[in-house]
Formats: sequence, structure tokens, C-alpha cells
Amino acid sequence: MTLRQWKKDDIKELANLMNHADRSYLSNGLPYPYTDENANWWLNMVADKDGKDGLYRAVVVDGNIVGMVSLEKKSDVYEKDADISYLLMTKYWGKGITTEAVQEFCEEAFEKLDIIRITGSVFGENEASKKVLIKAGFGLEGVMRNAVYKNDRVMDLCHYGLYK
Repeated sequence: MTLRQWKKDDIKELANLMNHADRSYLSNGLPYPYTDENANWWLNMVADKDGKDGLYRAVVVDGNIVGMVSLEKKSDVYEKDADISYLLMTKYWGKGITTEAVQEFCEEAFEKLDIIRITGSVFGENEASKKVLIKAGFGLEGVMRNAVYKNDRVMDLCHYGLYK
């Protein structure tokens, strides 16, 4: 597993990743189908923000983009905090790839961005994602009861933190 910066010509690979991602615990705002135009917009945004207001990396296994990890800084009194997001194609689940990617990514984020903490928010039912954060060194900071509505269900939202 390696992490690398996104390139503007990753349009097809990004669209493929997003169209094959398990959406059970992803934001409803993520377009589906995810078009080349969506990918182009996102890659341009990443080119402008990477290393300044956030960090965005492709997860690569055997030369193929199989996932992503990203972090976006917050603003105002929360400017030293950033939210982490990640996803991995299902056929690569259970191999430790996401945990390794999150650990490596967080080290880079603390080095390159002016932040002192990283926040991970996970749907309460998403046991695999909670394990990723815990194995990567995050601690559970709180649970918001009945905080999200997805797929006709109300779920808790668990907040995890990692500190510099």
C-alpha cells in the first residue's frame, strides 16, 4: 500500500472508485452515479486545497487506486482541528490497508498542516471503521445519539480524536 497525491488525469480511476464504493455509511451528498465531470471538479478542488486547507491522497495497491483518504481543516475557533474521511473498495477490506493508510496519512497531516488534532466521525453501526480509527491511535470522545438518518434508519454518530 502506498499513498500518493491525486493527479488531474486520475478522472477515470476516481469515478470508478466512487461508483464501486460501498455507500452504506457515506454521505448522501456524494453523487451517484459519479461521473467524469464530478471527478474533474473534485480533482481541481484538491489541486487548489491540498497542503493548505486539507490533504487528499489516493490509496494505491499493486499500481491501482483502490481507496482514498482525505482531511479538511475546520475554521474559526476550530482552525487547529481537521476532519478525516476514508474509503476502500470492498474487495480490499479486512487486510489492514485502511488502518495503515490512516496511520501514515495522519503522520503526514500533522507534519504538513497547522493542526493539533484530527477528528473522525463514524456511524455507530460501522464497526469496521471504528476499529480502523482505534488501531490508528484515535480515542472515542463521545457519541451523539440518534444523530444521523441514512437508508431509512436513525443511527448514532461516534466521534474519535487523535492529537499531535
